[in-house]
Amino acid sequence: MNSKLNDGLCPSVADRILASIPKLCRTYNGLGCQKYQRILASILSLLLWGVVGITTIVGFSLPASALEYNKEILIGADFSGRDLTDSSFTKANLRQSNFSNSNLQGVSFFAANLESANMEGVNLTNATLDSARLIKTNLTNAVLEGAFAANTKFDGAIIDGADFTDVLLRPDEVKKLCKVAKGTNPTTGRDTRDTLYCP
Repeated sequence: MNSKLNDGLCPSVADRILASIPKLCRTYNGLGCQKYQRILASILSLLLWGVVGITTIVGFSLPASALEYNKEILIGADFSGRDLTDSSFTKANLRQSNFSNSNLQGVSFFAANLESANMEGVNLTNATLDSARLIKTNLTNAVLEGAFAANTKFDGAIIDGADFTDVLLRPDEVKKLCKVAKGTNPTTGRDTRDTLYCP
C-alpha cells in the first residue's frame, strides 16, 4: 500500500498519514482498519494526481500576463523570445536591449528609448510606438502592421524585410525609411518598400 503512495509527488506526506492510521485503528476498533487504510490510500493517490493534472493543464493553457515596465531603466535587458502581448514599456529606457523574436502585439512603447535595441523578427502588430526613439534599432524582418508610430524617430534603423503595413508614420520619416528600405518580410511575404508606399 505504501508503494502505491510512494509513486506520487509527496511520499513523505503520504507516509506520515499512513503512519498515523494504526493510532486511529487502536482508538476506533470497530472501523475495519485494513479497509480504512486502502480507502484512504486510494483517496490520497487520486487527490495527488488530480492536483498534478490541474496544475499541468492550467500551467500550459493560461496566456501570458501583461507586464508593466513603465519608466524603468532596462538598458541592455534581455527580453528575447518572450510573449509580452499587451505589456507596457511607456517612457522606459531600453537602450541596447534585446527583444529579438518576441511577441510584442499591442505593447506600448510610448516615448520609450529603444536606441540600438535588437528587435529582429519581432511582432509589433498594433503596438504603440508614438514618440519612441528607434534610432539605430535593428528591425530586420519585424512585423509592425497597424502600429501607431506618429512622431517616432527611425534615424539609422535597420529595416530590411520589415513590414510597415497600415503603420501611421510622419511623411518625413517615411521619406527617410524609403532611402534604406529593402527586402521581403518572411512572415507576411510583403515587400518592405511596398508597405511604406515608396516611389
